[in-house]
Amino acid sequence: MPVNKDTKTWLQRFEALHPYETMLYLGMLGSGLIFLYLTIAFLFGGENWHSASSQAIPVGFLISTVVLIFSGYTAARMRLHYQEENISGVERSLHNTFMLGIIFTILQFAGWKELSTMGVKFTGLPSGSYLYVLSGIHIFHLVGAMIFALILLVQLRKTQGDGVRKLVWITNPFEKMRIRLFTIYWHFMDVVWLLLFLVFIFRF
Repeated sequence: MPVNKDTKTWLQRFEALHPYETMLYLGMLGSGLIFLYLTIAFLFGGENWHSASSQAIPVGFLISTVVLIFSGYTAARMRLHYQEENISGVERSLHNTFMLGIIFTILQFAGWKELSTMGVKFTGLPSGSYLYVLSGIHIFHLVGAMIFALILLVQLRKTQGDGVRKLVWITNPFEKMRIRLFTIYWHFMDVVWLLLFLVFIFRF
């Protein structure tokens, strides 16, 4: 008798995943635990640094948060365009997501410069160091997604003007999975940064 999908255990569902999906979810779990540990260390690290300056949270961090939220929207649009078999829309949304990721990274560096000006330096108090480490690890994870986005963009450009390659790409279940996993990971990075940003606001 066939097993109903609804009666499968979480382990059976996990085993049925594509290896890429398994690696992504395990990677997200591992990254989440790293961020959780560092965030706890940041919050309860002992010495406070926010008294070193009466300024608010760096403007670079604030603007970069808005940029990343908007990039989450463009990433979601990319998946929608794929479902509509709109290749040009997929490419446009992916390009916008990639560029917003670049802008976010630049703004993060600007935020670090503001922190240094405020007297919160990487080599200063431990809690201040954690602030740089947390935002830096987040950038590192996001850069990985941006590299993957760049690879997808190159592949998409190769389908332009070739109806057969475009049809194969848009109907390939593997490509559909890659688009879905990319958007899931990008939104995961969005959520991680939003939580970190809220923690940073709490400490400021």
